[in-house]
Amino acid sequence: MSVAAAPHNAARRRTADRVMTGVTAASTLMALVPLASVLIYVVVQGAGAVNWEFFTRLPRPVGEGGGGMANAIAGSLTLIALASCVGVPIGVLGGLYLAELGGGPLGWWIRFTTDVLNGVPSIVIGVFVYALLVVPMKRFSALAGGVALGIIMIPLVMRATEELVRLVPASLREASLALGIPWWITAVRVVLRTAAVGILTGVMLSVARIGGETAPLLFTAFNNQYWQTGLDQPIASLTVQLFNYAIAPYDDWHRQAWAAALVLMSITLTLNIAARLVGGRRPGA
Repeated sequence: MSVAAAPHNAARRRTADRVMTGVTAASTLMALVPLASVLIYVVVQGAGAVNWEFFTRLPRPVGEGGGGMANAIAGSLTLIALASCVGVPIGVLGGLYLAELGGGPLGWWIRFTTDVLNGVPSIVIGVFVYALLVVPMKRFSALAGGVALGIIMIPLVMRATEELVRLVPASLREASLALGIPWWITAVRVVLRTAAVGILTGVMLSVARIGGETAPLLFTAFNNQYWQTGLDQPIASLTVQLFNYAIAPYDDWHRQAWAAALVLMSITLTLNIAARLVGGRRPGA
């Protein structure tokens, strides 16, 4: 290469670098436009209907203004708690097994099944739990809704746990085993404790995911216009209440639906931001 050609090639590389930087920046902005549009539109539509009554009152009959979704908010929290009781223990222990002992054919099949389950439409899981619990119990229930959401959580928590456990330095395991500590105690007291921050991040993201599910709850928890009386009874949820209000022909219900959408979006954003902040810490930090 001649000396005269070197400046020309350097200028061409700088031009290509600037062009590609501009393209990637434009692509990022294009990806943010739909998100920003949804956020702004939901805030504009729902902010006027969010008030203290919305969080403290029950829904009112058609034709009566006002009311709120206090029962639906409490119901969503109940369903998330039930789902966490199902999905978190199974997901964490399953992920621990895959990371520590899942190198053989059984581990491969578990990962494959987990990935397939993660891709199954949530409405299919709702139909499955409907046949598993609702039909034998002969009623919709909070328990069935919690199980359906818990099944959705399992693959998310399991794969997150597996990846985070793999990041734990092998020297920590070896040091614990060298002291004569059994493997299962090492796995629970050393490995899981070290990866706890990352696992918590995965759990929070999975909670954000199930918090917006509607289809499986239509087949399991159904809905309830009043306060929940037991786990074996139908229960209200923000997502189902939003769905019912959005398809109704009443303007007041439409305003309540936008308020519910704003609350759901705020909860999801808060969980995602909190997960990012927690996940910013290294395992064991």
